[in-house]
Amino acid sequence: MQLRKLVVFLLILALAGCSEEAPKPEKKAADSAPPQISAPAQAPAPQENVTASEANEEAAPSEAGRREEMAHGYVQATADVQKVKHASAEAMPSIMPPPPTPQPQDGETYNEAKESGFLSPLTKPLSTFSIDVDTASYSNVRRFISEGQRPPAGAVRIEELINYFSYSYPQPNGAHPFSVTTELGPCPWNSSHKLARIGLKAKDIDTKDLPPSNLVFLTDVSGSMSDANKLPLLKQALRLLVRQLGARDRVAMVVYAGSDAVVLEPTPGSEQGKILAAIDSLGAGGSTHASSGIVTAYQLAEQSFISGGNNRVILASDGDFNVGVTSPDELQKLIEEKRKSGVHLTVLGFGMGNYRDDTMEVLADKGNGSYAYIDSLLEARKVLVKEMSGTLFTVAKDVKIQVEFNPAKVSAYRLLGYENRALADEDFNNDRKDAGEIGAGHTVTALYELIPAGAQPLVDPLKYQKAEPQKPLPTEGAASSELMTVKLRYKPLDSDKSVLLDTVIEDGNAALAQTSEDFRFAAAVAGYGLLLTGSELAGDLTWQQVIQLAKDARGRDEEGWRAEFIRLAESAEQLAK
Repeated sequence: MQLRKLVVFLLILALAGCSEEAPKPEKKAADSAPPQISAPAQAPAPQENVTASEANEEAAPSEAGRREEMAHGYVQATADVQKVKHASAEAMPSIMPPPPTPQPQDGETYNEAKESGFLSPLTKPLSTFSIDVDTASYSNVRRFISEGQRPPAGAVRIEELINYFSYSYPQPNGAHPFSVTTELGPCPWNSSHKLARIGLKAKDIDTKDLPPSNLVFLTDVSGSMSDANKLPLLKQALRLLVRQLGARDRVAMVVYAGSDAVVLEPTPGSEQGKILAAIDSLGAGGSTHASSGIVTAYQLAEQSFISGGNNRVILASDGDFNVGVTSPDELQKLIEEKRKSGVHLTVLGFGMGNYRDDTMEVLADKGNGSYAYIDSLLEARKVLVKEMSGTLFTVAKDVKIQVEFNPAKVSAYRLLGYENRALADEDFNNDRKDAGEIGAGHTVTALYELIPAGAQPLVDPLKYQKAEPQKPLPTEGAASSELMTVKLRYKPLDSDKSVLLDTVIEDGNAALAQTSEDFRFAAAVAGYGLLLTGSELAGDLTWQQVIQLAKDARGRDEEGWRAEFIRLAESAEQLAK
């Protein structure tokens, strides 16, 4: 009996050794394959030539072996489950919903915040800048505030906040494609200062009279675009734009990730199904080789160039370029070279966390186009449907403004915003110098804060010398009531020679309540920007003053954008506490 037990025990050990030895030849292959959960081992079916009694005799001594095999199978299955759990944990960032929005310094990049200080007309009588019709800063800042965060100072560009809104400037009625409006009033954040407003209004063009479009959608489909507020939102936005196109228009599409590809050759805008199918087919994955996509997109636009039409590349991305030409300086050179083709560039920004505002801004600036940030489908509708003509159809190019101040009336001045659009004074008359474009129906607003002559000086008088700069001889104009002269240059679309306009702003002492609603609302938006950046030049301005000023100047607000601004200002006030 003891011998029989010993034999059975040795047999069990032998069978167990076989069951452990069997998987070894396949171990290498198993290690290279995706982990799978193994099922417990099954007993082999009896052979057809074996009798039932023989099968029972074979089965009896191997029952313990089967139990051992089943136990081994369970252990192997448990180990494989652990492998799967470990692999799932490693893959979690790519399959789970995105984590909470990181702070801007963790991944988003912005140009350094700069603020223009006061200048003296005696030493700097001219102020020269290029117009800016970008609106990206406003909607990007709105995104931060809506998420309960104060935006980084570099994200706040006052001129873009102001120009997010349209103003009731008169339609041009002469030979020029835009009108010029000026207004003077007290400065809300410093009662001893004045505020001068310069407004441009480009002529409206009826949709049926718009020239045909030759559009190339340059779409970022890299892995960083997989979030819901990136590629999925972008696809919805492009669908809105496509529905505005007709048979005379042409649409092509280039995508880029690790490399670029043409997913839609130039196609008539009337073939909506084909274009929308190409948009619907887009998916995200891979690295971001934007420069190769830019080259391909411009080549397509040049192949289908429409003389007298709207030839434009529409770049949509989060700006996180990591393959090929990636630095803003190198990309700027690439875009400057491509704009010589006569093809304009519109930039649409999407997403958060890794957003590259500094890159997107320079691309639009150097590509003779506009820059918008799309944070919602409603914003996409505003930019690509409601304001499509202003976003896509240029009516004047290289628009520059130069202001001369009368030192007899103004002791110091500063331009609010436009720091990235400043030009050298000599660039104003240089037709080779690139400047901003203005689209159909667009309005452009600029504000100057002025310190009247005779007001409290910015610095104390010197004790040991007289600070008397070389004073120019005053002209007859200095003794007039003129405060400043505004000069504008622009190029008609069919010319490389600029046209000059000028207008004068007279001195005055109107009360703030006597100024227009547009004047006061623009001032409220400027004040909002000053408080968001913690400007040292915000004087005694408070959030309550900004909110009340905006409420009193809301005026006609058909789309509700001004009402939304008031709510954002109220939210910003809470964040500041």
